[in-house]
Amino acid sequence: MNALQIAVSDGLTITKRNALKIRRAPDLLGGVVMLPIVFVVLFTYVFGSMIELPGMSYAEYMLPGIFVMTITTSAQITGYTLTQDLQKGIFDRFRTLPMSPSAVLTGQTVADLIMNVTSIVTMTLVGLLVGWRIHSSPLEALLGFALLLLFAYAFSWVTATVALALRTPEVFNNIATLVSLPLTFLSNAFVDSARLPGPLKPIAEWNPVSTLIQATRELFGNTSAAMPAPTAWPLQHAVPVSLLWSVVLLVVFVPLATRLYKRTVSR
Repeated sequence: MNALQIAVSDGLTITKRNALKIRRAPDLLGGVVMLPIVFVVLFTYVFGSMIELPGMSYAEYMLPGIFVMTITTSAQITGYTLTQDLQKGIFDRFRTLPMSPSAVLTGQTVADLIMNVTSIVTMTLVGLLVGWRIHSSPLEALLGFALLLLFAYAFSWVTATVALALRTPEVFNNIATLVSLPLTFLSNAFVDSARLPGPLKPIAEWNPVSTLIQATRELFGNTSAAMPAPTAWPLQHAVPVSLLWSVVLLVVFVPLATRLYKRTVSR
C-alpha cells in the first residue's frame, strides 16, 4: 500500500478504537445523549417562557443556537481524550507501532464527528418534540446539518492542538471552559446580538459562533421578516462566511496539531 492508503487504514483503526471507547464509557455517552436533551429542554422552557419574538416561536429561534453550543462543547472531548491518552502513556505505545503519524489525530477527530452526529440527531428529535420546525427545503436543511458537522470537525482540530500544547487533562479542561463559555454565550444564540450593549455588540456580531448560528437559522428557515435584519457583514453573508471559517480552521490547525503530535511522541 502507498502512504495515503496506510494513513487511511490506520486512521480507520484508531477511529474504531475511539468509537468503542466512547460506547463503553458511561460519562462520555451521557455527554453525547443526555447533554443535548438537557440543553434543549432547559433553555426552551426557561428562556422560552420569558422571551417573545415577532413572527416566530422562541424554540425555533433558539434551537440553531443550541445545536452550535452543543457541538462546540462536544469538541472538547477530542482534546480531553488526547490528554488522557498522553497521561496514560498510550502515545508511547503508538510510537512503537508501524503506523502513520496522522492516524491518531484523524482517528480521534473522526470518532468525535460520529459522536456529534449522534448529538445532532438527538437534539433534532427533542427539538421537534418541543415545537422546533424546519421551514426550508430538504436540500437547505441537509446543508445546514452538513455545515454544523463541518464546523464541529474543524473545531475538534482546534481543541486537539490546545490539548497537545497543554498536555494535562485538568489544565485543558480549565482553559477549554474559559474559552468555550464566552464563545457560545457572547453570541446571538439566545438573543439578537444587535441588542447587546457597548463593545459586546461587535464582538458578538463577528464571533464565528454567531455566524454559524445565523447560517443554520437561514438554512433551517428559522427566521422572521418581522425581526430586524442583521447589519454586520459576517451575519449578512452567514453561510459562505461559516464555510470559510471551517476551512480556515482546518488549514491552520490540522498541520499545527500534527506537528505538535510528532514533537510529543518524539520526546
